[in-house]
Amino acid sequence: MSDPRYPIGRFTKVSSLTAEQRAVCIDQVAAAPGHFRRAVSGLTPAQLDTPYRDGGWTVRQVVHHLPDSHMNAYVRFKLGLTEDAPAIKTYEEKDWAKTPEVATTPVEVSLALLDALHARWVTLLRTMTPQQFTRTIKHPDWGTPSLDGILAQYAWHGRHHTAHVTALRERLGWR
Repeated sequence: MSDPRYPIGRFTKVSSLTAEQRAVCIDQVAAAPGHFRRAVSGLTPAQLDTPYRDGGWTVRQVVHHLPDSHMNAYVRFKLGLTEDAPAIKTYEEKDWAKTPEVATTPVEVSLALLDALHARWVTLLRTMTPQQFTRTIKHPDWGTPSLDGILAQYAWHGRHHTAHVTALRERLGWR
């Protein structure tokens, strides 16, 4: 791994997915909470407060970031399905990672939130039609991605942050 910020590589933007690629991405979204939960399982408070890389977020911040980010993604899907190319508001994820509750909320709360959110999101994803995945949103930084493109990005995103934690555990010999 040459860049610890991207342990599985950078996301490669896609505009559309085949049915098979879409199914793989949906399965990755479905598996993300369990993989992430296993990655952080058994970590001590001191380990949770360890940055996953120099200058990076702590594991605790990553735990709380994942449902924050994926809630935004879920809402973007709902907006994309119910409005014609809606304009999406961004959020300052670096600032969200520093809000007061991040330091004091037990990580189990965010892990449970991620479980529940993904259960609902995956149900939505598995009931969408191929045509619905072609719908778009307007994002100030991403342009007008399709829901297929957003699905691919968030399938990557869950694996990306899980790899932050697993790479740290491996690097520091945490079992």
